[in-house]
Amino acid sequence: MFTVTIANGKTFTAAEGESLLDAALRQHITLDYSCRTGRCSTCRSRVSNGTTVPLRDETGLSAAEQAEGYVLTCVRGACSDVLLDIEDLGDVKLPDPKTVPCRIQSLDKLSHDVVRVVLRTPPTTPLAFLPGQYIDIIGAAGLRRSYSMANAPQEDHFIELHIREVPEGQMSHYWFRDAKPNDLLRLRGPLGTFFLRGHTGRDLIFLATGTGIAPVKAMLEGLARSDAASQPRSISVYWGGRQPADLYWRPEEDPRLDALRPRLRFVPVLSRAGSDWNGARGHVQSALMAQAPDLRSALVYACGSDAMIRDAQTQLCSQGLSPGSFHSDAFVSSGAA
Repeated sequence: MFTVTIANGKTFTAAEGESLLDAALRQHITLDYSCRTGRCSTCRSRVSNGTTVPLRDETGLSAAEQAEGYVLTCVRGACSDVLLDIEDLGDVKLPDPKTVPCRIQSLDKLSHDVVRVVLRTPPTTPLAFLPGQYIDIIGAAGLRRSYSMANAPQEDHFIELHIREVPEGQMSHYWFRDAKPNDLLRLRGPLGTFFLRGHTGRDLIFLATGTGIAPVKAMLEGLARSDAASQPRSISVYWGGRQPADLYWRPEEDPRLDALRPRLRFVPVLSRAGSDWNGARGHVQSALMAQAPDLRSALVYACGSDAMIRDAQTQLCSQGLSPGSFHSDAFVSSGAA
């Protein structure tokens, strides 16, 4: 066993062959993470001292980051005592992940390549989760894919997913061709650290591309139910697609968000719109920067493509956003798994 120490002095032990992230979570020290497969960079940390070894490819790191001593804790193991330049989430208590059966309640198309799937869990084993977290769906032959939950917890215990079709994807073939109501599946969750914290009185900014709007929708629903004293000062949602049909949900028309109306602003952004589009064009992060935002009290949550997240973080932090005020959840292709 090796001792791992993080920047605030907390320590945990890691066994040989165990990822640093798994070791921390096992001992109730919560580090930021998302994909758990080395393909995003949410769990990135610099190794200040000690030796680590990759357990899987760290495709979420650039060569420059690797040269600077960064590792991804989800796929990196210790082979000596280690000092990591990373903070945990403090006293945040995450619901414990569990595996439960579920059935498909309904399926309906949201766009030509996105389907909404509503799952129901047994009333005796409801899934506790924080808005913004994700689950793994376990299908036939153990096939497993990750999906963000698109709703806040509700009394009926239904779970809403927004699933984009992936060409030649095994799970996509099921969702778009074979799935039917009442099918029995299993899910594992909740997972991830993409959820709201420290937003009271802040200017809350969401950046999303594609089905990255799903966890944003869940967090907005959670905000709409929270008390007035804990609300952010303002809420801005920038959602990007290619064509108008890609933006299949309108937060300003959702009755579940009525309580947020005075402070909620929605900015749809299209990258391949025709001449009849009068809204913002290009990338969501560019649309945000074009507004010359005051980032001193901003808190940013970005979800969608890894390219968008990396570029947004670079641009925003160069303009004064504190690195600790940027949270992300990168959607990475299952084809790389």
